[in-house]
Amino acid sequence: MTRWLILITLVFSAILAVADPTVDCNAGQSLNRRLAKMDKNKPATITVKGTCTEYVVIDGFTGLTLNGAPGAALQQPSTNPENIPAVLWIHASQSVTVSGFAIHGEGVLVKNSVDIYLSNLTTDGSGGFSIADAGLVTLSQVTVDVTSVWTGIGVYMNTDVGIENSLIVNPTGSGWHAGLWVSGGNVHIQGTTIRDVQTSIFVGQGGEVDTFVFDPSAVSTDVVIENPAGTNNNGVCVTDGASFNATYAKLRITNAGQSWGGNTGAVLVDYGSTVDATSLIVSGSKGQGVMVADNSHVNLGGGASITGSGHGGLVVANLSTATVNGNPATVISGNGTDLFCDSKSDILGSSNISGATVVNCNNLFPWSYENLP
Repeated sequence: MTRWLILITLVFSAILAVADPTVDCNAGQSLNRRLAKMDKNKPATITVKGTCTEYVVIDGFTGLTLNGAPGAALQQPSTNPENIPAVLWIHASQSVTVSGFAIHGEGVLVKNSVDIYLSNLTTDGSGGFSIADAGLVTLSQVTVDVTSVWTGIGVYMNTDVGIENSLIVNPTGSGWHAGLWVSGGNVHIQGTTIRDVQTSIFVGQGGEVDTFVFDPSAVSTDVVIENPAGTNNNGVCVTDGASFNATYAKLRITNAGQSWGGNTGAVLVDYGSTVDATSLIVSGSKGQGVMVADNSHVNLGGGASITGSGHGGLVVANLSTATVNGNPATVISGNGTDLFCDSKSDILGSSNISGATVVNCNNLFPWSYENLP
C-alpha cells in the first residue's frame, strides 16, 4: 500500500510540474526540460523567470506562448554538443509567441514555421534574428545590437515578415554590418530606426521590402535610417532583381554615404532592380542621394524629396530610367548635381521636379514617356 501511495504521489507531482505555468531558471529549473514534458499540440502559456543558460528549442509546437518576467534572459551556454543553431530555435511550429527576453549569444532562428510573434526582445551577441522558409512572422519592439553580428535581421528564401516599432543599432559605429538583410523574402516594415549601420537595408535575389502601415495605431510609422557616426555606406541597397517600395509609411534617410561619393549614399538601385519611392525623404547624404544603375528603374513622386547631397541628387546610369510623377512635385535641390544621367539612361517627368538647378542630363524628358508618335 505504501509503495502504491509513493507511486501515485510521484505521478501526481510530475503532472503538477508539467501544469505549473512558471519556470524559474534562477532556482535551477530548465525551460527545455519543461518543454520536453509538454503536449506539443495543446496550447499552453509559460512564464519564465531569471536567466536560462541553455539553448531553447521549440520544435513542432502549436499554440505555445513564452512570456519572460521582468529581467528574464536566455544566455548561450559555453558548450553546444548538439550543434543547436541559435540560443532560441523555433522550428516546424505554428502560432508561437515569445516575448520579454534579453537574448545573449547566437540569437534567434525561425525556420519552417508559420504565425510566429516575437515581441519585446533584445539581442546583443553573435546572432540577431534569422528567419527562413517561414510565413507570418512578426517582430515587434525588438532591439538588435549588431556589434558582434554581420546582420541584425536576416530574412531568407520563401519568407514573409513584418517588423514594427523596433531598433537596429551599431553602438560603436565601427566595423561592417548590415541592419536588415533580405534575400528572396518579403518584408513589411514600419516605425523602425536603423542607426549607424554600414548597409542599413539590403534587398537582393528577388526579395521585396516595403514600408507599410499595418498598425496605424503606432506612435510613429516612419522608417528612419540615420548615420550620426558617419560610417554608413548605403542607407538602402536594392540589387539582383529585387524591389523596394516606400509608398505608405515614410522612409527618412539622413547623412548616408561617404564624402568620396562613388555608389555610396542614401539609395542604390542596381542590376535589374526597381524602387517605387513616393514616400521617400533623403537629406544631407554625403554621397549620392538616389543612384539608379545597371538596367534598373526608380519611380519618384507624391512629395518625395532629395536635398543636400554632397554629390548627385538623382543619378541614373548604365541603361537605367527614373520616372518622376506629380501631385505634389518631387523636390530635388541643393545637391552637388541635382539631376545626372549618362548617354544611355533617361530621366522622365522632369516637369514634376521642383528646385533642380544643377542639371547634367541630355536625356531629360518632361513627361512619363519619351516623345511618342
